[in-house]
Amino acid sequence: MTLPKLSLRTVLLPGLLGLAATGAHAQRVNAITTAVPILTISPDSRSSALGEAGVAISPDANAGYYNPGKLGFVRYEHTASLSYTPWLASIANDMGLAYLSGTTKIGDRSTLSANLMYFNLGEIQYRDNFGNATTNFNPKEYALTVGYGQKLSDNFGVGLNARYIRSNLTGGSVGDTEPGNAVAVDLGAYYNTDLTIGPGEYNLAFGAAVSNIGNKISYTTANSPDFLPTNLKIGTAITKELDAYNKITLTFDANKLLVPSPFYDENDPTNPRAAGVEEENARRRDYGIVRGITSSFSDAPGGFSEELKEINLSGGVEYSYNDLLMVRAGYFYENPTKGARQYLSFGAGVRYQVFGVDGTYLVPNSKANPLSQTLRVSLHFNFNELSEAFGTSDAPAN
Repeated sequence: MTLPKLSLRTVLLPGLLGLAATGAHAQRVNAITTAVPILTISPDSRSSALGEAGVAISPDANAGYYNPGKLGFVRYEHTASLSYTPWLASIANDMGLAYLSGTTKIGDRSTLSANLMYFNLGEIQYRDNFGNATTNFNPKEYALTVGYGQKLSDNFGVGLNARYIRSNLTGGSVGDTEPGNAVAVDLGAYYNTDLTIGPGEYNLAFGAAVSNIGNKISYTTANSPDFLPTNLKIGTAITKELDAYNKITLTFDANKLLVPSPFYDENDPTNPRAAGVEEENARRRDYGIVRGITSSFSDAPGGFSEELKEINLSGGVEYSYNDLLMVRAGYFYENPTKGARQYLSFGAGVRYQVFGVDGTYLVPNSKANPLSQTLRVSLHFNFNELSEAFGTSDAPAN
């Protein structure tokens, strides 16, 4: 892969992740960009098959990534999961996202978790301002997370993650660049309850999480830092047991980046150098973490209607037969002026004793979308149900 010596933020990261506004040619495109955007992508096959919804679905080995508040409800004493995605397979063959996660119970109401996300961006050939090849480098990013979740009651739990992030995009071989480092925390809450609606029995769950609350990250010695993708996600899931063997889950998430929106002049929206635009964007980039979060709810140049466009929507359905076979489908929607990622997702899974495997395939809304042919595969290992490990049977159905 060849890349000219241009801005890392505007060329390398959004381009490689496929955050292309393919359907917004006639509109003002005002997508929010951050450092390490890979942290907003579902790394495992189950949630990616549900349109990336995951904050309220039943907990498994990957629960801590989506909502640490679910950790106390994990139904096995020990779990582990390994996932891999050959990233942007339609345009590159040397990029991949790997994800390893696991949990272990502390008693029957508390859970520790750990996960490692590793993103290999493939080999890139850098060029100088005259187009001459300078050096090759293989950029890499990773995030190491540890978490803890606690059931405060039979229905409600809270949790916390701590994360170390390293993003090495040039190896220091381009200009005054350097690897970026950051630390961040996630906060989560989860509630689920059984209820009866008419003749039917249901489990209703709600989840909320704020992720990647941490210091800004810098890629240059000039110290012009970028915000981490601090994100608010709220969601719900409802499960109905159709009979003793069959059940179906519907889930829905909404999420919003809690970072400042790029500014533009509403009277001259396509001119990035309109009077005051550059100065206002520089001022927003200088916001601290707290101000960046609080301002994100009211700083869109287009007002409240544009704030609503910054909310991404995810939804999906999961059918399970006897907790052995699963079929899933979902949809992810991002407004055309905010990135235009829109795609269907399909997946299936199987569980047998301690072992399980899931797979997901994405079908984007455009053939030119670089997210096409994106495949994820996840392996699962679950050891000792709570009823066996702790002599209790109050674990929620998974």
